[in-house]
Amino acid sequence: ARTLGAFAGVATGTAQQVQLKNDNLTVTFSSKGGRPEAVRLSKYKTFFGKPLDLFDAQSAQIDTRFRTAGGQTVRLSDLYFQPGTAQPVTEGGRKGQRLSFTASVAGGQIEQVYTLPDDSYEVGYALRFTGLQQALSQEPLTFTFVDRVRQTEQDLKQNRNHTTINHYLANDDHGSLAEASEKPEEVSITEPLKWAAHKHDFFVAGIIADGQFPNGKFVSTVDVADSTFIKTLSTTLSIPAADAQQGKASFRYFFGPNSFSMLQDVSPGFDRNVYLGWGVFRWVNQFVILPVFHFLEQFISNYGIIILLLVVLIKLVTWPLTYKTYVSQARMKVLKPEIDAIKEKAGDDQMKAQQETMKLYSTFGVSPLSGCVPTLLTLPILFAMFQFFPNAIELRQEAFLWATDLSTYDSPIRLGFEVPFLGSHISVFTILMTISTLVMTWQSNQMNPAAMQGPMKFYSYLMPVVFLFVLNSFAAGLTWYYLVSNVVTLGQQALTRRLVDDTKLRAKLEANKIKNKDKKPSGFGARLQDAMRTAQERDAQGRKSDEGTSASVEPKPKKPTRRS
Repeated sequence: ARTLGAFAGVATGTAQQVQLKNDNLTVTFSSKGGRPEAVRLSKYKTFFGKPLDLFDAQSAQIDTRFRTAGGQTVRLSDLYFQPGTAQPVTEGGRKGQRLSFTASVAGGQIEQVYTLPDDSYEVGYALRFTGLQQALSQEPLTFTFVDRVRQTEQDLKQNRNHTTINHYLANDDHGSLAEASEKPEEVSITEPLKWAAHKHDFFVAGIIADGQFPNGKFVSTVDVADSTFIKTLSTTLSIPAADAQQGKASFRYFFGPNSFSMLQDVSPGFDRNVYLGWGVFRWVNQFVILPVFHFLEQFISNYGIIILLLVVLIKLVTWPLTYKTYVSQARMKVLKPEIDAIKEKAGDDQMKAQQETMKLYSTFGVSPLSGCVPTLLTLPILFAMFQFFPNAIELRQEAFLWATDLSTYDSPIRLGFEVPFLGSHISVFTILMTISTLVMTWQSNQMNPAAMQGPMKFYSYLMPVVFLFVLNSFAAGLTWYYLVSNVVTLGQQALTRRLVDDTKLRAKLEANKIKNKDKKPSGFGARLQDAMRTAQERDAQGRKSDEGTSASVEPKPKKPTRRS
């Protein structure tokens, strides 16, 4: 107590616990420090069925330290505050409760005020030093939040890899610590910040300044052998001393779920705590997938059915592009006899075979890229789903068929031992997805046999098997989506085969041949043919040069050796 100077008088006492509570949160405060020491999310449980404590007194510590005029360092956690009783309050038209902690010291007072609105995950916080100007240094106060994050989900690795610290600057820039790193991560920010957040797999504990934090420091460490505490996160933020002394040190805590729509209303950029991918993939998820997903939620409670309908809607919208791809494959199949004849005539000269094939395409009015472009245009949706499902809290603990939780892998088959790259379980959705992908690959190879020969054909069947290992531990919602997408695609292929008549298609190609008989190639096709012709001529010159070099360096006959 002697090291606390004028504040030694409130360094002894008995700690009391006081709570603020609404339908979403129970926040437990300790009068020792006047700070939150535990937060329970009332509407959520861990994967293991236990109450979901975002943090508690054993796992985390929130504190603020400051310097006295005499040079002593004092922590609020060193001081005992007098707790008030929770009082009803209305702010900005919102009803809630308010709780104050006060400590009278050195002729002044330290006051901490917490406000919890009804039906909210936000807790307002104000820190005020009154009448203590002579007792305090003008050095900034330091806020700290050290959080040993507990495992709350089934997949320890994913739970750990999705846990990090995000921050948002006053200039609207944002950043985070590396999520998947098992090494200590640290970053110091010297620019003003608006907020910092400890982002867990599906939940977030953040602090948002009404003004700004002048600077901050963020650290994460991992003990890979610890399966109880998956990662330790540490946030340090500075608070101007003048703000605390003038009653301007006001903030908000957010303790709640990583729901994109909810986080959008918390603070600018706070929705960045939900990772939806980067660039165009984030755009697709934010402005296409999420609105459709939430629209379907209004009418359907089963998320497996919602995913199925989402697939159907996406497939209907992209059907024109898909149809063009199928028609392009059908054209290639019709031209297979001519392509085979070219390859037989060219023999081992692959360059000549490619050049003649391009000439054939030009003659029949077929573009080799016509089937690729539509497929490429649908890829952003495919990859956007790869980011959406593992991060969608809407799927958390939602059951469908044999899957008990669509936000993590389905594991009806437990092996009892670890298989390298696969794990100790078998995801049935992933198995079915792999089988459907192999069937799709076989059908595609039948439609376009010229493009899939030799090693390419082998790799086309190998890749689905590789993805079996990759996706076995991914969210069941994702593999269910890919499975349904494959089945719908197979149905579309069957429909296309009924709609596309090979005889009529052949007749149309023959008509194109007559039409293009005297027409010179133009555009991309012409440039491609010119490039291939140039490459062929260069290759031929290279072979001649090699032959000439071989002849010029042919060894001369040795002179007969003179016998002695």
